[in-house]
Order: sequence, then C-alpha cells, then structure tokens
Amino acid sequence: MTDQAFPALIILAVLGSGAATGSLFAFSSFVMPGLARLPAPQGIAAMQAINITAIRPSFMLALFGSALLGLGLAAGGWWLGRPEAGWLLAAVLLYLAGPVLVTVIGNVPLNDRLAVAQPGSGDGATLWQLYLRRWVQWNHLRSLLGFAAMACWMLALAAA
Repeated sequence: MTDQAFPALIILAVLGSGAATGSLFAFSSFVMPGLARLPAPQGIAAMQAINITAIRPSFMLALFGSALLGLGLAAGGWWLGRPEAGWLLAAVLLYLAGPVLVTVIGNVPLNDRLAVAQPGSGDGATLWQLYLRRWVQWNHLRSLLGFAAMACWMLALAAA
C-alpha cells in the first residue's frame, strides 16, 4: 500500500464513522427528546417507522463499512509496522465496542420489542417509557464510543 493511500483510507474511516456516529448523536440530542414529548401512541408509531427506515444501504454502509475498513486499517497498520498502528487499533476497538456491539446487543433488541408493540395499548405505553430510558442510555454509550473512535482515527491520521 502506498504512503498516500493509507492516510486517505483513514480519512474515509473518519468520514464513515462520523456519519454513523453523528446520526446516533442526533437521536440522543433531539430526536428521542422530541419523540418523548409526544403521547405514547404517537411516539411508538413514529419510532417504529424510524426503525424500519433506518435500515438503509447508506446508513448500513457507514455503520458497518467503517468497522470493516477499521479492521483492515488496524491489521494493515500492524502488519506494515506503521507508526499509527496503535491509534488504528484503539479506534477500531472503540468503534466495534460502541456503534457496532452496543447497537447489536442493546438497541436492536429494544427495537425488536417495540416493533411488535401496539401503540394504543397500556402495555405499549409501559414499554414506551422503558424503551425511552434504556434505548437512550445505550445510544449515549454508542455515541460516546463512536466519537472516541473518531478521535483515535484522527490521531492515527496525525501520526501517519
């Protein structure tokens, strides 16, 4: 791999992870607080629709493509003995732990439970309150780890 290609790929990892993490941050910042202000049936219905439309190639590419790129960069950095290898490893581990793993073990199971909820039911309203609290906690964590990963990728770029 040429000396110019490696920094370009790190920039791509920053951009992809930034797009994914920025989307997650938006949910913590204003989407979920806005949905929480709605009556439970409306909030549930809106989040059910969001969860369906979130599974788009563009978002999946940013979320999971950044993880794959990060793995490749970390392996390549280590294999080639590049000075930024440690930052690349830290970045991909943070990214895998946050935006990827937290999504899979924390947010998706809650989304699956909400998907079958009846928005106008009492059980739905109870689930919605639990969902708002737990989903947002998981989302804060994956956003924080995503931003930490981006910082490590930027430090890797500075060391490249």
